[in-house]
Amino acid sequence: MASLFLRTPGPSQSLPKTQKAHFVLPQNLPLSWRSKYRTEPAAAAAVRIRCGLIEPDGGKLVELVVEEPQRDLKRRQALSLPQIKLSKIDIQWVHVLSEGWASPLKGFMRESEFLQTLHFNSLRLGDGSVVNMSVPIVLAIDDSNKNNIGDSSSVALVDDKDNPIAILNDVEIYKHNKEERTARTWGTTAPGLPYAEQAITHAGNWLIGGDLEVIEPIKYHDGLDRFRLSPAELRDEFTRRNADAVFAFQLRNPVHNGHALLMTDTRRRLLEMGYKNPVLLLHPLGGYTKADDVPLEWRMKQHEMVLEDGVLDPETTVVSIFPSPMHYAGPTEVQWHAKARINAGANFYIVGRDPAGMGHPLEKRDLYDADHGKKVLSMAPGLERLNILPFKVAAYDKTQNGMAFFDPSRPQDFLFISGTKMRALAKNKESPPDGFMCPGGWKVLVDYYDSLTPSENGRVPEPVPV
Repeated sequence: MASLFLRTPGPSQSLPKTQKAHFVLPQNLPLSWRSKYRTEPAAAAAVRIRCGLIEPDGGKLVELVVEEPQRDLKRRQALSLPQIKLSKIDIQWVHVLSEGWASPLKGFMRESEFLQTLHFNSLRLGDGSVVNMSVPIVLAIDDSNKNNIGDSSSVALVDDKDNPIAILNDVEIYKHNKEERTARTWGTTAPGLPYAEQAITHAGNWLIGGDLEVIEPIKYHDGLDRFRLSPAELRDEFTRRNADAVFAFQLRNPVHNGHALLMTDTRRRLLEMGYKNPVLLLHPLGGYTKADDVPLEWRMKQHEMVLEDGVLDPETTVVSIFPSPMHYAGPTEVQWHAKARINAGANFYIVGRDPAGMGHPLEKRDLYDADHGKKVLSMAPGLERLNILPFKVAAYDKTQNGMAFFDPSRPQDFLFISGTKMRALAKNKESPPDGFMCPGGWKVLVDYYDSLTPSENGRVPEPVPV
């Protein structure tokens, strides 16, 4: 898998100011504007999208990892401070914050940031500008932690073996209103929301915010750390490849040929718009996922085969892992997914049907309207700089024996293969129609479900959330 891309040492470089700008039509303009520009080329010239990488939110990428010469000093300092033990999900959020995915946040949210996120899905900066922030990035503590911290202005964050992970400075402790947080993030307080059950329901009644100093880069030692490129490393890689546009595709499922069709068609559209070298960021989610999702290790194996089989072009594709935990919070969460990719350098974002959605935990229906995610992204505060590319619907075209964009004039020719159907085929070791997924990728999926079959002692290995 290391052959998919190379890391580039050295700082990311901005493009020269003299480089020619493209005059192109952003995809998230109102329909009336797009219609006008299609008929009046001169008007389109007024819309300028500069070649190169989009600036991070706040104008500067936040990086919170302590410089190496200071790390031993910070470890010793951490040993003298009150301690907060982090869960696996907490550590994933430390990872997210440390690398600047949530720029301009400099640590776990204080109360003012938490309230702005819950009520406005955005943060107002000191200069009056607004950046998107739709998902609370907070650290919960219980009464015992709160009492132990006392008047200390700094605390140490440690893992389950009491190893120091970070120091949180200038701390602020405030009430954790779990019901309000859940209702405003998911639009429901129904029991059974996976992330809420993992990280909120049984968490402490207080939240602690402050500025983070992360003692060393977060590593998982699972054989996949080489794919966890930070926003700065991704920007370096895009610059090395001379990308003049970056389009991001988030997914938490195996890649089938319909996904590949969408991504290759997006590149074709960007070339037609005048870009010379648009690069795809294939960016699978690598934090917490619910237990019935395919685990990250198997998804990365499957993605490897997609590139090896030539379904996607390795020269114009960067595969990396997005370290965020998954909320399954629909239109609220998809804003976070888009905003984080701005900080990685993406200026185009592909959004599909029911992004970050899931079934209702109690009723037999989707929790969110399937079209609301893409509509919300086109209107969300703080995402105006990002061009939203709505998903075209792809299905299996029986006349072509392959995946194609759905043609409503001949619906009888198309077969929609749901995720449920795909999993059932893989579990039963049955083959999908030719052209649905590359053979190597399908074999990985079959092997994964085969690994879950009962062993000789009758026990079934359980999928482990990652």
